Amino acid sequence: MNAAAAFGRPRFFGYPVRGMLGKTSVFLVGPMGSGKTAVGRHLARALRLPFHDSDAEIERRTGVDIPFIFEKEGEAGFRQREREALEVLTALEGIVLATGGGAVLLPENRRVLSERGCVVYLQTSIAQQAERVRHGKRRPLLADGDAATRLGHLMDARAPLYGAVADIVVPTDGRRVNAVAEHVLRELASARRSS
Repeated sequence: MNAAAAFGRPRFFGYPVRGMLGKTSVFLVGPMGSGKTAVGRHLARALRLPFHDSDAEIERRTGVDIPFIFEKEGEAGFRQREREALEVLTALEGIVLATGGGAVLLPENRRVLSERGCVVYLQTSIAQQAERVRHGKRRPLLADGDAATRLGHLMDARAPLYGAVADIVVPTDGRRVNAVAEHVLRELASARRSS
């Protein structure tokens, strides 16, 4: 039996989170370039759950892209929009959600992520991030200065927050999306068996 099959019908599956049952959603956190969207889509297919991306939801709600929001409202304006989107998305039952890299910055975001789903931290090195985002033009926080240096500063501030909110930590360096997703599925199945 493969890892996905171990879940049975996903709508009846309760993910154990810190000893509590009843969590039916999986929330992916981690830095930019960790593969949250790609892995999230793979997981959603395997679990037969709807997939959501918080950045895509913000763009859908505003009708503009994230760089434009940063340009007009600054990071503080974007974080407020992100908080509103996460409040709505995390309240949905039985979803896979890919969050933005800075979603863990606000305490209220960390609270809803922890309380409403199983949080998976996709752990990635600075070198791997730099390789994955080097051609991206939609990364407002990397617009100025050396990308690797900026990624390092962001990781210093955010890594402890990712770790604090995570129920499961999965390394992604040098691994393909399907391998990371299968690792997450194994961890979820193991958590279910031990509950």
